Amino acid sequence: MSINFRSLASAVRTSLRVLQGFWSGTSRSPGTAEKGGARAGTKVPQRPAPQQRAPGASSRPSARTDPAAYPGDFTGVATVRYAPQPDGEPDPGEVVWTWVPYEEDPALGKDRPVLVIGHNGPYLLGLMLTSKDHNQDRNGRSDYVDIGTGGWDRQLRPSEAKLGRILQVNPDNIRREGAVLDRAHFDLVAEGLRRRHGWK
Repeated sequence: MSINFRSLASAVRTSLRVLQGFWSGTSRSPGTAEKGGARAGTKVPQRPAPQQRAPGASSRPSARTDPAAYPGDFTGVATVRYAPQPDGEPDPGEVVWTWVPYEEDPALGKDRPVLVIGHNGPYLLGLMLTSKDHNQDRNGRSDYVDIGTGGWDRQLRPSEAKLGRILQVNPDNIRREGAVLDRAHFDLVAEGLRRRHGWK
């Protein structure tokens, strides 16, 4: 029986590629393959970091989280201030994307844009933003303040900040910064916080 050496060599090469892919996917150090896998120094594709996901595209749209991880909504009185800084850190006056637990069940939630309005110890204080339009009550008051459009919404829909619920956000849980809110709209939010919650 004759042996086709060309076919045999092709099969061996294919088997080696499969084994190299297996070795580099299970026993590599971050960024490079180890010995026995791909050639030393060869870059191995990595999963994108969480902050590289598109806005609102949560990988856990209905995930159940540890309720103890959320410190609870803020109910005290704080000082609202406008202090955005181009330093890569979330500051009051900036809109960030982070995980927001539902009011009715803090173990559930989703990614949302949040306007940072102040601090409480190690936590940022923030207001959830929504693109849904809420009408004012008959006295002309509302728990929502119109803040216009901005880079936090790719569709540039008009947004509102919800005054009735003040979130406490761990800075480590900020997924990305969305934009800086202009001073005029931030001042409207600050006025609403002073009126509704007695903030300074």
